[in-house]
Amino acid sequence: QSRDSVIHYIHNDSDLSTSSSFSPEEERKSKVQDVVPQALLDQYLSMTDPSRAQTVDTEIAKHCAYSLPGVALTLGRQNWHCLKDTYETLASDMQWKVRRTLAFSIHELAVILGDQLTAGDLVPVFNGFLKDLDEVRIGVLKHLHDFLKLLHVDKRREYLYQLQEFLVTDNSRNWRFRAELAEQLILLLDLYSAKDIYDYLRPIAFSLCADKVSSVRWISYKLVSEMVKKLYMASTPTFVVDLMNELVEKFCKCHKWSGRQTFVFICQTISEDDCLPMDQFA
Repeated sequence: QSRDSVIHYIHNDSDLSTSSSFSPEEERKSKVQDVVPQALLDQYLSMTDPSRAQTVDTEIAKHCAYSLPGVALTLGRQNWHCLKDTYETLASDMQWKVRRTLAFSIHELAVILGDQLTAGDLVPVFNGFLKDLDEVRIGVLKHLHDFLKLLHVDKRREYLYQLQEFLVTDNSRNWRFRAELAEQLILLLDLYSAKDIYDYLRPIAFSLCADKVSSVRWISYKLVSEMVKKLYMASTPTFVVDLMNELVEKFCKCHKWSGRQTFVFICQTISEDDCLPMDQFA
């Protein structure tokens, strides 16, 4: 009966919409919820107790982190106050595997909690993960677009300044990190204005086009072609003209053969994907 009521609650409650209708005052009123038996929730919350890790299972904090989005979904966003302290404890856990688990699911939790709680409680944790080990950073990088699209436009623009930092990794041989960055930047083109794309994403894209690993470069050619397409469709034509002129200067006239080859591949991708009318391409 208890299980049925939980399922009924999940499917019918309006708290799964993307904007929070609960004020911070209402969320602080009560520390007790009535969705699941309180003893069950207390047992779950006690999994972050360090003594449990020593006596029960060293992986228990990781299991707790893995289950947290599901628990949050079941309880609903009006009961987030029950989980908030546990989430912050896990986010600062000494084991990187625990933080990595949270990093991979923070975008899912943001959908569950809505924009207000995300901005107040998840963004600080997200910012911490951005400065963490590569094993943790890859979690937020793989779902960067999924998380940023949930933020308010002004908040989203703040991350433009930090995207450059993803080019720096603990291990320069970690080329998959840069390949993932290129993939995410293609998705991020839809979230930013033509000016922001030209000012912030263009330099990163050009850097990735000159990467030492061919897999990264191939994704980057697609990124540049999509950038050309997006800027061509913008209301200000100067951005796409400046971008094309820079492609010619930086790659077509490059003194290294690899740079000139890059120009040919970018042209190929632009023409194959119909990113420009043929008269503009010419």
